[in-house]
Amino acid sequence: MKFGFDIDDTLIDLRAHAFSLYNKKLDKNISQEVFQTLERVEIHEPFGLSDAEGSAMWNSSLEEIYFTNCPSFEGALEMLQTLVQQGHEIYYITSRPKQYCQQTKVWMEAQGFPITEGHFFCGMRDAEKVAIIKELTLDVYVDDKPAVLETLHDITTKVILKNQSYNQHVELPRLNHWHDFIKLMK
Repeated sequence: MKFGFDIDDTLIDLRAHAFSLYNKKLDKNISQEVFQTLERVEIHEPFGLSDAEGSAMWNSSLEEIYFTNCPSFEGALEMLQTLVQQGHEIYYITSRPKQYCQQTKVWMEAQGFPITEGHFFCGMRDAEKVAIIKELTLDVYVDDKPAVLETLHDITTKVILKNQSYNQHVELPRLNHWHDFIKLMK
């Protein structure tokens, strides 16, 4: 089978990692419980930042957010390694900015993510992600972003939503924990 995965907030806990970094940078101690209630992708509001300030903070912190010690979700790495061992194809499809694509691929390989040449797509807008997902004729695609998944209703690819606080309004098969991934396949 052919499996496609978004990276940020699907395989790795990027927003929670960034939230911790914001706490350090801004000398705050805002709890993860507050983080878990955010209804937007953006994480700056609990820190008292405006949208413009939050955007500036995010953009100025990208290297640190992307390439430090951001953890993968429990079970995600092992699940992908198991899928590859079983002979399945794994594709990564991320909208990370183009200037970070090569560094992202190297970072992911260093974390142990199985990456096959030609199976790593990076630096695209949501519409381009959708086009690649359709072109690859994936059997399964997992993402956290409703804007991507909701546009895939007209294809045979099984879409799975990685559960996040900001996507609770979406009615799709939902992955709460990576240990449940195989159950969702049945």
